[in-house]
Amino acid sequence: MFKLLKKISSKDVFFMLICFGLIVFQVWLELKLPDYMSNITRLVQTTTNNIGEILIQGGYMMLCALASLISAIIVGYFASKIAADFSFNLRGRIFRKVEKFSMAEIKKYQTSSLITRTTNDVTQIEMFIAMGLQLIIRAPIMAIWAVTKIFNKNLEWSLLTGAGVVVLLTTVIILMIIVLPRFVKVQKLTDKVNDVTRENLTGIRVIRAFNAEKFEEDRFEDVNNTLTRTQMFNQKCFAIMQPIMNIVMHFLSLGIYFIGAFLIEAANMADKISLFSNMIVFTSYGMQVIMSFLMLAMIFMILPRAQVSARRINEILEEKPSIIDGSLDGSEAKETGTVEFKNVSFKYPDADEYLLKNISFKINKGDTVAFIGSTGSGKSSLINLIPRFYDATDGEILVDGINVKDYKLESLHNKIGYVPQKAVMFTGTVMDNVSYGYNGKEKASAREIKKAIEVAQGKEFVEKMDKKYESHIARGGTNISGGQKQRIAIARAIARDPEIYIFDDSFSALDYKTDAILRKELKKYTKNATCLIVAQRIGTIINADKIIVLDKGECVGFGTHKDLLKSCDVYNEIALSQLSKEELEHA
Repeated sequence: MFKLLKKISSKDVFFMLICFGLIVFQVWLELKLPDYMSNITRLVQTTTNNIGEILIQGGYMMLCALASLISAIIVGYFASKIAADFSFNLRGRIFRKVEKFSMAEIKKYQTSSLITRTTNDVTQIEMFIAMGLQLIIRAPIMAIWAVTKIFNKNLEWSLLTGAGVVVLLTTVIILMIIVLPRFVKVQKLTDKVNDVTRENLTGIRVIRAFNAEKFEEDRFEDVNNTLTRTQMFNQKCFAIMQPIMNIVMHFLSLGIYFIGAFLIEAANMADKISLFSNMIVFTSYGMQVIMSFLMLAMIFMILPRAQVSARRINEILEEKPSIIDGSLDGSEAKETGTVEFKNVSFKYPDADEYLLKNISFKINKGDTVAFIGSTGSGKSSLINLIPRFYDATDGEILVDGINVKDYKLESLHNKIGYVPQKAVMFTGTVMDNVSYGYNGKEKASAREIKKAIEVAQGKEFVEKMDKKYESHIARGGTNISGGQKQRIAIARAIARDPEIYIFDDSFSALDYKTDAILRKELKKYTKNATCLIVAQRIGTIINADKIIVLDKGECVGFGTHKDLLKSCDVYNEIALSQLSKEELEHA
């Protein structure tokens, strides 16, 4: 918790000092009230019965109460502002940190957990600061000040008050021991609920298609019930606090009056009024002491969950990304558009076996190189090493003659136009989605965007939409087809005008005719750029300058289509599974 609170801004520290001063003033005012009450008690019991003096003392009490109310309002405002500012900055820090994560860290924490930590966990800390700032300062000051007020007043009353405090502290400690471990479980279960909910919403089509609604309802019900039961247990434990507090407060008042009755009865007539006045004052101060510990108990109810949340947030903030930014911006490069693998091997961080083994090749500027192989052969993993979604376990990957690890990530990514296997669409218009990754200028012109869409064979369907290029695209592209999403994603990479294009099975949703026309237009438009294409269809890669064949993570073939038909059995097997001998010869 303290690691996070160290990041509070100097402006908020100034506001905290104001809050501290106002809270001390507020406590002083509240502890003055019993003094005025004592004076009124003495005045009422005197024979003169001076009503004017009683009203003056009552007026002082009203002024103290009003000033205390104003102070409380100001403190509440500043505390809320401090908490809101802190949570705003903390969410920003978490988001910026997560943006620096590689795919390894994203998989380690999972998307649902990162969402929970950015929202729910930050909210727990915000609540703790907003309430704690008032109560943590107020409670100990009031308790200590009230104790000094009643110190040496009466031994019996003091012992009774001390016993009440011991009961309260014992209750709080027992509750913390029982409940604290379950708060850790609550946050993890919240992650799980988010995960199941997110999975259901993103996979709603599959769920309905397979009539799996009941199965998913039961699955969610199970996680939700577990979270509810845990929360209910925690709340039931904390529910014990309130009745115990009331019992202690009422028994303390009753005990003070009970003891006071015997003391007054045994006292001299001259001391009875003074003793009665002290009893009234002691009762008020005793209640202040108990209320102080009640406020501390409220903090102890919030603190454990806030500590769990702070620990989870610190895990994110202290996580060291496995992908470390380099220092070169690419201006040192003596080559352009080249990609070279030197004895590259790769395995995922949590895997025991290598997925790619000793891969070596070089691609020159302007070449179109395709990667093909059976499912799980490592095609996508191989090209994901180029933009450093992961780092190679062994060997070197060079872009323009420079090791990718030496590049600043921004400079490396500026050289690449990437189209993933699953086309990602953002909420916005067609124009927004295509210009999303535009490189080199502040904003792509409408003419450049339209040209990119035309090359990607998207002009026909875009111009049939209601608002054409300003038509709305829903999040995830749920209002357009898979082929349309792929063409918009390809147009996005084309509009970027990079040195190197990476197409990760990006033509799979296109029909053969559109695929052929798109590749032909793409070849014309990107003749000076290097193209890397991962594909499953022979027709998509048949005219590539070079084809790299992967099998079980190893490079088993490298050459043109005709060369590989003669020399590579794996390629020959893939080709014959899709096309006949006559079609292959004609191709």
